[in-house]
Amino acid sequence: MENNKRPESMERITTPALAEAFIEEQISAIRAQVGDGKVLLALSGGVDSSVCAALLIRAIGQNLVAVHVNHGLLRKGEPEQVIEVFRNQMNANLIYVDAVDRFLDKLAGVSDPEQKRKIIGKEFIDVFAEEASKLEGIRFLGQGTIYPDILESADGIKAHHNVGGLPPELDFELVEPVKFLYKDEVRVVGKALGLPDSMVYRQPFPGPGLGVRCVGAITRDRLEAVRESDAILREEFAAAGLEGKVWQYFTIVPPIKSTGIKNNKRTWDWPVVLRAVNSVDATSATIEEVPYALLGKITNRILAEVKGVNRVLYDLSPKPVATIEWE
Repeated sequence: MENNKRPESMERITTPALAEAFIEEQISAIRAQVGDGKVLLALSGGVDSSVCAALLIRAIGQNLVAVHVNHGLLRKGEPEQVIEVFRNQMNANLIYVDAVDRFLDKLAGVSDPEQKRKIIGKEFIDVFAEEASKLEGIRFLGQGTIYPDILESADGIKAHHNVGGLPPELDFELVEPVKFLYKDEVRVVGKALGLPDSMVYRQPFPGPGLGVRCVGAITRDRLEAVRESDAILREEFAAAGLEGKVWQYFTIVPPIKSTGIKNNKRTWDWPVVLRAVNSVDATSATIEEVPYALLGKITNRILAEVKGVNRVLYDLSPKPVATIEWE
């Protein structure tokens, strides 16, 4: 059985020097494991997969085949950003897969959060298997698993699509160079690898993406309400100078409706819930005290610009281990 316990002797990575030592150690380990083989990697553009990709690029160059899957659950503008940063700036061997309809069709009518996570995880595996079948020499699957993912899955708190190994019919060996790192350590390593700040300090984003923020059974119209309201929140936080200062902020659209008035007409629409939290290691969170005037501006924009919503709420509940997301 694979060892998924962080070594007790492992020093916490807090400085560039410690990050450089870790990078050299992992480059050697990757080369020893992979040799001249090719590695298929899920590249979401989040800090975990990006640092994993950068390590693999440093170690094996074009023998890394990075696959960016657009499953329809990404934030607004993210697929375009991933292509720009990795293909155009980092010269990565990048494959873009448009799988929006495939994922959303499989998720239709599914409301249980664990079932949603498992469906998304299985589809990821299936997509990679199909991409691998088109390529020669793929023997390894790279994953940006980090230590909180392992801890949460081991404790039964929630399933992670990149924890738990691969089905036996897939002849891939896992490469997980950052699996013993906490989120703050991943960022230190990312800086040392020369990744852009926009990637290193990007908000944590769950593997199932907006699928856990479109609470309950996902519908395309409610999913778009999540995507558009989230974009407004991020734009206003950036304009207010909070980007990079608040650890994670996002919107949720639950599957409930209430009566409201919009444009002098009665409405029966969804609420949008705003959440902004701070954390260091991604295992606990405290709420951010957002200025009231900023909340008002965000609320006005969401109500004016996002179709199907008539109310904006702010989540003031601090959350403990692994319950930072809503599902």
